Amino acid sequence: MSRSMRVRAELATDSGFAPGYDAVMGRWSRLMAARFLRWLSAPPQQRWLDVGCGTGALTEAILQHAAPSMVCGVDPQAEFVSRARAVLTDSRCRFIVGEAEFLPKELESFDVTVSALMLNLLANPADGLAEMIRVTRPGGRIASYLWDFARGMQLARYFWDAAIEFDPVAATLDQGRCYPLCHPDRLRELFVGSELVAVDLQPLQVPTVFRNFDDYWVPLESGYGRATDYIASLVPEHRDRLRERLRQVLPTRTDDSIALTARAWAIVGRRQ
Repeated sequence: MSRSMRVRAELATDSGFAPGYDAVMGRWSRLMAARFLRWLSAPPQQRWLDVGCGTGALTEAILQHAAPSMVCGVDPQAEFVSRARAVLTDSRCRFIVGEAEFLPKELESFDVTVSALMLNLLANPADGLAEMIRVTRPGGRIASYLWDFARGMQLARYFWDAAIEFDPVAATLDQGRCYPLCHPDRLRELFVGSELVAVDLQPLQVPTVFRNFDDYWVPLESGYGRATDYIASLVPEHRDRLRERLRQVLPTRTDDSIALTARAWAIVGRRQ
């Protein structure tokens, strides 16, 4: 089982994953999916492939905003594919089980092949990108986007910076350090090194506004992800200390809301 399959399997073992992920990251991922498609500005009636589709957030956005002739979502985890099929019943879309590094052979000649927040999870992103190129027609486009965990994904950045103040071990979980592909230079190198042409990389940003501190903290404490796992590992005293430090440093407005932003690096290239 590849690393990407293991990651997806770990996610699917938690029956509460979908609402937990939505509370922490999913609500912002959906905003970014729409922003990404506006930037990509593909013509209508294109054939799309969504690699690492998960439960179908980007696929749904493609159906809503890109007027595709068809869209196929591929994910290594059967539970995710089943969930996507149950939610998205549009006749233009279908979902199949498959790994990014070994896409099913029957997939071919797509006009636009995309991946959302996925390439950094692969053991060898170059293999995943090579497969995305293989199934795209000559002249077709390959595009992806990843959260800027190092600087621009503020809800994560505030959390890990506060955690690392008290506990250097937290640095080993910080996505900004663990996912080097989320840096623009590394992402560009990957696409250019794959012999794609007309490569364009841009920062995309969406607002992430929390109603109050609990709207920020409670999903982190009870949801899904590295931050949730880290909080669960702390003794109560240290958990309280981290929570209060975040309460101090987050930019809270007079109405108790917390206005942050989330930045992703989006990239597109064309197959020769």
